[in-house]
Amino acid sequence: MSSRTFSQIYIQIVFAVKHRKALIHSSWKDELYKYITGIVQAKGQKMLAINGTSDHIHFLIGMRPACCLSDLVREIKKSTDVFIKEKRFLSYPFQWQDGFGAFSYGHSAIGNVIQYIQQQEEHHRKKSFKEEYIAFLHKFEIEFENEHLFDWLEEHQ
Repeated sequence: MSSRTFSQIYIQIVFAVKHRKALIHSSWKDELYKYITGIVQAKGQKMLAINGTSDHIHFLIGMRPACCLSDLVREIKKSTDVFIKEKRFLSYPFQWQDGFGAFSYGHSAIGNVIQYIQQQEEHHRKKSFKEEYIAFLHKFEIEFENEHLFDWLEEHQ
């Protein structure tokens, strides 16, 4: 990338534990978030906020144009699966769902997005992850079919 390339790209990434199981425990979630932050930074991106609940995470990054978002998320999921196993945080297998949500924002919205991410636990006392995710898809005018939305949609209705 040329030293004369300037950009301002902000992306919120959202993904859930497979079958939306509540496996991310409060006793080790901060360690997981630090690990994810390390991956993001090692790939040359800037972590602006990260948080979630026991079944999903949100993070906001400042993304460089040369970044391939799918590759970054794939690396985060793969590496954290191994990290959780090696740390023995769980006595059973951990896996993220397939796919992810990625939502872009302008600079003026960043403060609100960071605040939203920081208040995930409070937010989800009022709204389920399913409701939140579908609201994002509608807000950003992303077409979807319920049967292809999540691997857990059918079994948790």
